[in-house]
Amino acid sequence: MTGRLAGKLALITGAGAGLGAQMARRFQEEGALIVVNDLRKDAAEAVAKEVAGSAIAADVSDSAAVADMFAQVDREHGRLDILVNNAGFAFDGDPELEKRFNEIPVKQMAELAAGGPIQTHLDMAVTTSDESWLRMIDVHLNGTFYCCREGLKIMNRQNSGSILNMGSIMGTAGGGGSAAYCAAKAGILGLTRSLAREVVTRGIRVNALAPGFIDTDLTAPIQAARPFIEGATPMGRFGDTDDIAWAAVYLASDEAKFVTGQTLSPNGGYHMSQ
Repeated sequence: MTGRLAGKLALITGAGAGLGAQMARRFQEEGALIVVNDLRKDAAEAVAKEVAGSAIAADVSDSAAVADMFAQVDREHGRLDILVNNAGFAFDGDPELEKRFNEIPVKQMAELAAGGPIQTHLDMAVTTSDESWLRMIDVHLNGTFYCCREGLKIMNRQNSGSILNMGSIMGTAGGGGSAAYCAAKAGILGLTRSLAREVVTRGIRVNALAPGFIDTDLTAPIQAARPFIEGATPMGRFGDTDDIAWAAVYLASDEAKFVTGQTLSPNGGYHMSQ
């Protein structure tokens, strides 16, 4: 442990698995005390036990539940130094959606290779229900806002803090067939820049991570399309959870004390935005 986050209290949402869980591990190794949030109580408690932290089960899309969660953090710790808004989902266990994402790009490539034209289409936007659209926006964008709003009530008193919002290359480069996800992630990046300008006078920094394709449960359903994604990635592979966790450590730490309103995108070169 090098103590890059020594003495800091960090709340990480959606930390019961994947990127959030790995960030919790690396933050703890660097000296932070961790509050693990997840929708699933058992998952949150398992990771909290692993990192010697505490767990709070709450749905970030529920503003009342979010307010209760931050009130508990304030009551038990009296401070909040780092907030990571990581909670989110992609396919939400929809087998038909997973099938389309795997099969259609493969068919399109075969049609192109045969000389075209492409006759197989994603047509995802026209089949997206109101419920699916709103659920994606609620969890990703609204959830990030609710957590920022409540977290800032604590950080404002301190005139210090670091907020890290989880975007995606889908919010910077876009991605066919993912209108709701891309819109939510792009919204998060806009929210990040707005908040960064608003709270900088209080010594609070707000930044975002925009991961590329990372080996987690979220990307597990797209195995058939994986070779095409890897082929479009200059590094030729998916990233691992540490590729995001260590970037998060940097942005949360004082090493990034002159960094705010920025989007750091570990993506293997899949999208080069700056």
